[in-house]
Amino acid sequence: MLSVGNINGRRTTRGHMAPGELRTNEQCATDRQPLPDVLRLLSFNIQVGINTQRYHHYLTRSWQHLLPHAGRQQQLRRVAQLLNEFDLVALQEVDGGSLRSGFVNQVEHLAREGAFPYWYQQLNRNLGRFAQHSNGLLSRYAPDLLEDHKLPGILPGRGAILTQFGQGEESLLVVMMHLALSTKGRANQLAYVRERIADHRHVVLMGDMNTHAEDLLEHSPLKGANLQAPDLPGTYPSWRPARVLDHILISPSLEIDRVDVLPQAISDHLPVAMHIKLPTSLCQS
Repeated sequence: MLSVGNINGRRTTRGHMAPGELRTNEQCATDRQPLPDVLRLLSFNIQVGINTQRYHHYLTRSWQHLLPHAGRQQQLRRVAQLLNEFDLVALQEVDGGSLRSGFVNQVEHLAREGAFPYWYQQLNRNLGRFAQHSNGLLSRYAPDLLEDHKLPGILPGRGAILTQFGQGEESLLVVMMHLALSTKGRANQLAYVRERIADHRHVVLMGDMNTHAEDLLEHSPLKGANLQAPDLPGTYPSWRPARVLDHILISPSLEIDRVDVLPQAISDHLPVAMHIKLPTSLCQS
């Protein structure tokens, strides 16, 4: 069945589904399946469906962060088409259903469009009917554990979704996050994440981390965490990518089969895709 509780300020869900927690798309839900040999991951900051293609668009299209826009649904269709090829998706800057999105929960919408059986919306900044700033999880496989973590910071509104597939030492731990802009803020948040992953062998960290890989692995609390990051081309800004702000970091026990920054200029960030080969013990759990 299901166990839901509150542990040190975080919401925890165990099991297949729960109203208000890990959601199940009943239109495409299937019997529980083991993880595949190769798991297809995607991390994408979709900027709530705003098509920013120049720096001046941050000013001229800023109203779209507050008000509905006719082109937003077309942008979501483009995102949904992209997601079809992936098993586990981390979304950042998603709206949970407010005026600006036409009261559409964009996580749920993309789950249905992409036929993902499982989805979760993490609400990080609640501005009522005007904006529901969120992270999102889409999965073709049922997690054994889901935790909603509010990350530390002077300004509230950053979060991480922790999901675990399997149980025990051979489980796969995936943490999806959107980190702060400031160096100090990121350090505090990464120290918090480091504590969560310390006892796990198979780990994936994915999301918009607002800094480059060397900073994450050599100059942050993740140093010594035994994570690896592939060399990637720029992910931001999407129209002239010069900075690598979006990452998928993995443990050495997980083998990279393929990794790409996808040339899909839908948002102001480009999506990062990675196929990872899983240990046999994970695929059989």
